Order: sequence, then structure tokens, then C-alpha cells
Amino acid sequence: MTYYFTPMKKIHWLIPVLILLAGIASAQTKTFTNPILATGPDPWVIYKDGYYYYTNSTGRNLVIWKTKSVVDMKNAIRKVVWTPPAGTSYSKELWAPELHYLQHKWYMYFAADDGDNNHHRLYVIENASQDPTQGEWVFKGQIGDKTNKWAIDASVFENKGKLYLLWAGWEGDANGEQDIFIAQLKDPVTVSSERVKISSPVYDWERNGDLGPNSNPPHVSVNEGPEMLKHGNKLFLIYSASGCWTDNYALGMLTANANSNLLDTASWKKSPVPVFKQSPENGVFATGHNSFFKSPDGKQDWILYHANSMPNEGCGNKRSPRAQPFTWNKDGSPDFGIPVKTDMPLPVPSGTE
Repeated sequence: MTYYFTPMKKIHWLIPVLILLAGIASAQTKTFTNPILATGPDPWVIYKDGYYYYTNSTGRNLVIWKTKSVVDMKNAIRKVVWTPPAGTSYSKELWAPELHYLQHKWYMYFAADDGDNNHHRLYVIENASQDPTQGEWVFKGQIGDKTNKWAIDASVFENKGKLYLLWAGWEGDANGEQDIFIAQLKDPVTVSSERVKISSPVYDWERNGDLGPNSNPPHVSVNEGPEMLKHGNKLFLIYSASGCWTDNYALGMLTANANSNLLDTASWKKSPVPVFKQSPENGVFATGHNSFFKSPDGKQDWILYHANSMPNEGCGNKRSPRAQPFTWNKDGSPDFGIPVKTDMPLPVPSGTE
């Protein structure tokens, strides 16, 4: 009997192969869209031992998300790791937590008060477990310099074998301007130097902060949310400028040589224009309070930041975390581009499982 291999049978034979090839292509071009969570002010992420550990402001406790895919945060393991005792100076308005692995232990730095914003100070908890979602978190107390002035947005970085604390604070006892300070650390929980002011709002784009005539004060100029980005022999301190309640919330940049005296204000040079700001044409407003991370294979640099999707949405829980890759300019400085639309597909970070 003669068997005829018809075109239809040829197509039938190829279907499994085409499906397989399509699956491979899909896996190679897996994408995501922002935001990575519906809400999440002040996002922070760190990568260790194959996992990303993420946190953001909740106002009432400290929470860690654990995942292998930083852009799939919606399916991450979520755990409340510490809740402050009621009735303390640090029981309310917990802001901008950051998770750092230092000297073989985990530390979370955060700002908190007793319900009065004027009483905001910095605090730290410690965990000896290698997985910060496990083990016991121990409250280590307040961290700061001897002036004990208003302080928020703590961040820690290492340079040339020394640890430094960055934060936003008031120079005096009254609100009106938020500046960025630096001090050296003796260990992860102890400041060992005087504080040094390295940035104040001086440009118009840093000074959008009207609160209204019935507020006291009616206007606040803001530098806050300092984050360290290292590249080559340069240190780039990326900070948030203007009031977070305005659409003009944006990122500014200070630059220092890694070999310079970081406790000398003159070592830090401020860029005259913002390095990342709102994009009304893309529907992204009030971009700021960022952190940075590498892709799992270490080949890509990414910025993680919060933003609003509509104008005039303020400084509340409508702020959502977004991630996008960035590149480097010829002079070694970062090029963050513009914030992308929320419906724009982006390839997942390279090396993501």
C-alpha cells in the first residue's frame, strides 16, 4: 500500500516542534511591567545567596519580602519580622527601612517616632541568622550623632574599609529644610564621628515644597533619601529632592572620589540638574526614594524607585515601586533615562530563574 506524506501531515508533524521553539523563545524574552507591587513607598532591595530581600515603608512595622525574581514581588514570601512595642518613642510612623548585611549579621535601619513627626529619630535592629526572614530580630536602640536632631532615611555604606551612615535631617530643632548628613560608624550600630552636612536644597528643583498657608511651616525645602552607588573609583550619592507630596519629587546626585575624605563637605560635588524626574508623557509622577540592585548574573544595573501614576496623588500609599535598568555615561556617571510607562513590557533582569 502506498503511503502519501501530505502537506497536512507535514504540518501536523511540525506542530510539537513549533510549540517547543515558541516556548524557548518565550522563556528567553520573559517580560514584566511596572509597578512590581500595587503600593510600596520608599522601596529597598538587597541581593544575597541567590535571593532578593525587599522592604518598604508600612508605617507600623518592618516587613521583608523574599524572592528569586525581584520583579515578581507579588508572589514573594512576605513576613513581618518586627513590630515595635506600643507606647515607645519608636512605636509609630516607621519610615524608609533599609536592610543591610554587615560583618556577618543583618541590620535593619529605620526612622520612627511616638506619633509626633518632630520626634523622628533613627533606630536599628539586628539578626544573626543568614536568612533575614528567619532567626530573631533584636532591637539595638537609637543610632545617631550626639546632636540628637530630627533624622530620617538612614542608609549605610562601606568605603576603603570604613563604614558610614547617611541620613536626612534638620540642622536645628525646627522644620523648614531637610539636609543630608554623613558620619563614620565604629560598628553597624555606633556612630563614631561628628555629623557633617554634605547637601542642602539650593536649586529651584530641590525647593518645591509648599504645604499651604495653614501649615507650620508653610514651605519646606527637601533633600532626603540618600543612597550610595559605586562605580569605578567614584561614589555617586543619589538623593531625593523637593517634597514627596509634590509631583516634582526627583533624584539629584552628589559625586565624590572614593579616595577623598568623605567627611569633608568639599569632597562632594552636586549636579546642577536632576538625574531622574517625573515623566508626565509616560504617566509617572513624583519619582524618588530609590535603591539599586544588580541582575542575578551581575551583568545589569537596575534602579528601584517609587512613583505615582497620576498627578497630585501626594505622599501616601498610592506610591508604588517600579524597576528599570540603567546604563553608564562615558564619564562614569549613571544614566537613569526617563521613567517608563506602567504598561511597557521590560525584559526581566538577566539571569532571573
